[in-house]
Amino acid sequence: MAAATSSTSRWPTLSTLGPVIGLVVLVATWGRDLPVLAAVGAALALGGAVLAAVHHAEVIAHKVGEPFGSLTLAVAVTIIEVGLIVTLMSAGGTGASSLARDTVFAAVMITCNGILGISLLAASSKHGMALFNAEGSGAALATVATLTTLTLVLPSFTTSVPGPEYNTVQLVFAALASAALYGVFVITQTVRHRDFFLPVEVPIDADDPDIHADPPTGRAALSSLGLLLLSLVVVVGLAKVESPFIEDAVAGAGLPQAVVGVVIALLVLLPESLAAVRAARRNRTQVAINLAFGSAMASIGLTIPVIAIASIWLDGPLLLGLGATQLVLFGLTVVVGALTVVPGRATRLQGAVHLAIMAAFLVLAASP
Repeated sequence: MAAATSSTSRWPTLSTLGPVIGLVVLVATWGRDLPVLAAVGAALALGGAVLAAVHHAEVIAHKVGEPFGSLTLAVAVTIIEVGLIVTLMSAGGTGASSLARDTVFAAVMITCNGILGISLLAASSKHGMALFNAEGSGAALATVATLTTLTLVLPSFTTSVPGPEYNTVQLVFAALASAALYGVFVITQTVRHRDFFLPVEVPIDADDPDIHADPPTGRAALSSLGLLLLSLVVVVGLAKVESPFIEDAVAGAGLPQAVVGVVIALLVLLPESLAAVRAARRNRTQVAINLAFGSAMASIGLTIPVIAIASIWLDGPLLLGLGATQLVLFGLTVVVGALTVVPGRATRLQGAVHLAIMAAFLVLAASP
């Protein structure tokens, strides 16, 4: 018991030092050409900020309950992610015109296959079956599918502008529709039908520290909110610092420029990924699904409107339409996702299937 108490008492200190150290590293490295050793140090600081973000997200979730906890993390990450995308696009360079599409689609595939698959695998491996609410999960998947189709699929088939682009009217419609759909979903999730997004009743897990722990005080929750936002700023900022190394590595390996968007999305979504797996292992699969689908929706519902506004001053075309390979993977994701969420329960097989689609996405992104 003494060891456990000691470990617990050290964790808040580590979760506080992580984002602070990361911020110092971010300030010291921002806008500079870094040697390899400094780049490795920045990567380690990024990892510490990710772990801190997961801890503080769990503190907030314990205070406000679901689905507000997962919504807070998803929206906070996405807002900062949008800032990163706009910053990289405004810097220009190879692939800037398609960076938003590549990053947003990578976020959809990572959340709807990677995070969902590994969460189902973690929950079913430990508890025999992953249980969740089909009503809420199905509504979330339908919203993700509609948002993705309106913003990333249709531009490949419109004819007003050459290439996979929207004209001004179409882009304004997609931006307004994305924001409106996301807003309606958030209201549904948090007000009208909140019970659809709460974890289902399952046997109490004696290993879950939240079972007997008192909710944090309001002061502790506010402190965690501030540190969560700081951690996410550090995560995305250090991802920007590492982006030249990512771009050089991608170019040096002869990989397509779209891989840059995939790597950025992987880095930015690390906090949600870890939080989802931890929730799934505690037999709270619905929380993991809220994080997965909620992050996908936030990535589209917040990114596309901002990018539409930013396109007023950004140079060059805004390529949004997906290619044939991506369209096939997205269609497969929607079909498999629907078959996964409709029963309200899943086994390791469903988790493995989603992870196989995720692996196919990564392989085909690197070798189209």
